[in-house]
Amino acid sequence: MTTPQRSDGLKPARLDPATLKQNFRDAYPPLDAHEATVAADRCYFCHDAPCITACPTEIDIPLFIRQIATGTPEAAARTILSQNILGGMCARVCPTETLCEQACVREAAEGKPVEIGQLQRFATDTLMAAGTHPFTRAASTGKRVAVVGAGPAGLACAHRLAMHGHDVVIFEARPKAGGLNEYGIAAYKAADDFAQRELEWLLQIGGIEIRHGEKLGAQISLATLQAEYDAVFLGMGLGGVNALGIPGEDKDHAEDAVDFIAELRQAEDLAALPIGRRVVVIGGGMTAIDAGVQAKLLGAEEVTIVYRRGQDAMSASGHEQEHAQHKGVRLICNAAPVGIEGNGSLTGVTFAYTETRDGKLVVTDDTFTLPAGQVFKAIGQTLSGAPDGLTLERGKIAVSDSGATSVAGVWAGGDCATGGDDLTVTAVAEGRDAAEDIHRTLMA
Repeated sequence: MTTPQRSDGLKPARLDPATLKQNFRDAYPPLDAHEATVAADRCYFCHDAPCITACPTEIDIPLFIRQIATGTPEAAARTILSQNILGGMCARVCPTETLCEQACVREAAEGKPVEIGQLQRFATDTLMAAGTHPFTRAASTGKRVAVVGAGPAGLACAHRLAMHGHDVVIFEARPKAGGLNEYGIAAYKAADDFAQRELEWLLQIGGIEIRHGEKLGAQISLATLQAEYDAVFLGMGLGGVNALGIPGEDKDHAEDAVDFIAELRQAEDLAALPIGRRVVVIGGGMTAIDAGVQAKLLGAEEVTIVYRRGQDAMSASGHEQEHAQHKGVRLICNAAPVGIEGNGSLTGVTFAYTETRDGKLVVTDDTFTLPAGQVFKAIGQTLSGAPDGLTLERGKIAVSDSGATSVAGVWAGGDCATGGDDLTVTAVAEGRDAAEDIHRTLMA
């Protein structure tokens, strides 16, 4: 009797709708009022709080936690949002374990930090649920600013400019605003369409118009924006994806992980999304983790993330790595892809073990092949379509500390600029700071 061969091809509805709903529910349920009070009570309210320094947006963390402890979460939210207007999303997706919570004094003393991220979510969710916007516009300045990209950097910049009384037009290539928050984050981190709900709340400031289907270098040009607006902010993120540069990369079902995540985030029916029985993800960052975990949650039986260096060199945080392993994702380190296999349909990926010699990564002749019906590439993104005349540095737009580019009247921030590091919170900080510099320049 022969054993039937199982297919590794893509197939929708590997799991029933009830299981999919359970798998993609909010991964980190919010604190209730009592839990928030107990969590806030653990804060030492340090005078020279290291958590503030560790936060890219420099939120006054001890102050907002004290405000929660005294029963005024709306005031806490204002403290947060005055520094980080996307504080609700950042509370959900920030790697707090390597930022504010890692710097927490209680983490150093006890190995258990104050739950800063969860407390931030409690405060911002409370305010948003009230349906109010805590900021108002200043009197109109008569100045108009163009913002390219409705991602975290562009939205933060636009909101701060609107607060100062400027009129802002955001040019967004995609059908929805939100950028990384809408298209690039695992669905279980921002459940219940939170990215769009936060966007709608942010726009309550007024003075911000979003025009969709407007891509820099296609429907609009930098020269046109410079001619029609008093200032320009570029926050379009990274549109290109790095190639593996190996044989077989063009096979069907060898896909970019960012496209997979975006498709999943926009899917109305998760059961309709096809997924392989055995999936291989190549990369070691947050995109690789998000793609791998979600492939598993969609019903892939075997998911393996393979990274070319050691596990300690992965840019994904230790917390996220542990989360992936908890969900059944296998991690293989010190292996680099050398070929995608298959005569017609994809059947697997061949890797070569790597070693570090004299500080350099060396690919050895020792190889192995992982069977797979689907491969996701997550080895980083690149800037595409940068306007002529801008100085580039390490493949990104070179900017000053305040976000000014080499072209007068043009600022940039977020992942497309040299300061960006693929974090929502950093993009928000850069958009906010650029807006302040734009305001100073326009009002001088």
